[in-house]
Amino acid sequence: MPAPASAFTRRRFATLLSGVAAMSPFVVRAQDAGRPLRIIVPWPAGGGVDTFARVIQAPLSAQLGQTILIDNIGGGSGRVGTQTASRAQPDGNTVLLANDTLAATEALPIPGTASVRSAFTPVTLAASAPQGVFTHPRSGLKTLADYVAAAKARPGALNVGIPGIASSQHLTSELLLRAAGNATVAHVPYRGGGPLIQDLIAGNIDAGVVTFAAAAQQAAAGQLIALGVTTAARAVAFPTVPTAAETVAPGFVQTTWMGVLAPKGTPDTTRARFHTALLAVLKDPAVINRLQTLGFDAVGLDGPDFAKLFEQTITTFAGIAAERGINAES
Repeated sequence: MPAPASAFTRRRFATLLSGVAAMSPFVVRAQDAGRPLRIIVPWPAGGGVDTFARVIQAPLSAQLGQTILIDNIGGGSGRVGTQTASRAQPDGNTVLLANDTLAATEALPIPGTASVRSAFTPVTLAASAPQGVFTHPRSGLKTLADYVAAAKARPGALNVGIPGIASSQHLTSELLLRAAGNATVAHVPYRGGGPLIQDLIAGNIDAGVVTFAAAAQQAAAGQLIALGVTTAARAVAFPTVPTAAETVAPGFVQTTWMGVLAPKGTPDTTRARFHTALLAVLKDPAVINRLQTLGFDAVGLDGPDFAKLFEQTITTFAGIAAERGINAES
């Protein structure tokens, strides 16, 4: 049986994110008991964040006694949906489910735009997952070593899809390429993991870097080939997919995370109740098993620890972006 979410202690998660430079939920007030909870996912359907949201939707609804609506608002490497969530009333009826691309966009703000992190309060860091490097069966790439060798042999010739310029996948890809000997590819931005995966299956790009869960089912079905993962250990449900550290980049670890944030001003008691409900979901063996099947690990860090990790991730992403000459307008 999978380990309970409580086993994902602060110490273990810090180890999991050793390569990273590192929404207490929402309670329904009596007068809002009949109102749905809107979870804004700032990506199109079919990507990693959306996949995670669909797994927790029903059990979280049962915990809260409230209908949950998932609102996919893609665009701008997550910026469009994030801005929408930042303007929501802090009444506990809207939260943002973001991944570490939020840290990437904070590390690389568009000139003239304000930081959004001051508009939110971190509530719960819910899950972690590997980023995955995938290709299609006709690419001729069979291993992560093949991928790196091709990138070195023909700098900039490989077309590699990413869910947006300066997304966490983009910056993770750059971190991996640097760790593997400063290889170079041509990154092709998409509005999210879902559209990227469809183009990759069609063979319109050579490879893609997405949250592993977003393409796990397609890889299991033989539509895609999973070349490697970016975590310290192989995914429990996909033990044949090697890590980058054991193949092309010794010591490399870069883990993506997903967490819930509430608009600033959401009452403490409301955030606390939401956190408690989400934590109960993440301790459910059935949910843990489903998440692990998709390549996620349940975590459940509270708001303050989530906030620390958020800032550490911003620092890491800002560093690689500066080194590789990436900005929000690239």
